[in-house]
Amino acid sequence: MYAIIEAGGKQVKVTEGQEIYIEKVNAEPEETVTFDKVLFVGGEDVKVGAPYVEGATVQAKVEKQGRQKKITVFKYKPKKNYKRKQGHRQPYTKLIVEKINF
Repeated sequence: MYAIIEAGGKQVKVTEGQEIYIEKVNAEPEETVTFDKVLFVGGEDVKVGAPYVEGATVQAKVEKQGRQKKITVFKYKPKKNYKRKQGHRQPYTKLIVEKINF
């Protein structure tokens, strides 16, 4: 069985026991998070939401919070002596999907 959830403005396909990385969620490690924005539940019984499946939830346990590798953002305009260098590290949350309820 699998489900497609909406997390952090993105759609993520999840199955039970899977590790996923999503945009940062305000939760402590070892805490349980419930997602109620379930768009699709697949498997033997298929349920499609309009836009969400009613009564369907996905429970996941927070494993850790972190930040991705640094990327360098460099802007410049030729012949104008304009240069800007900036770094960015995107925060993320690592989750382990425990249960899909529908």
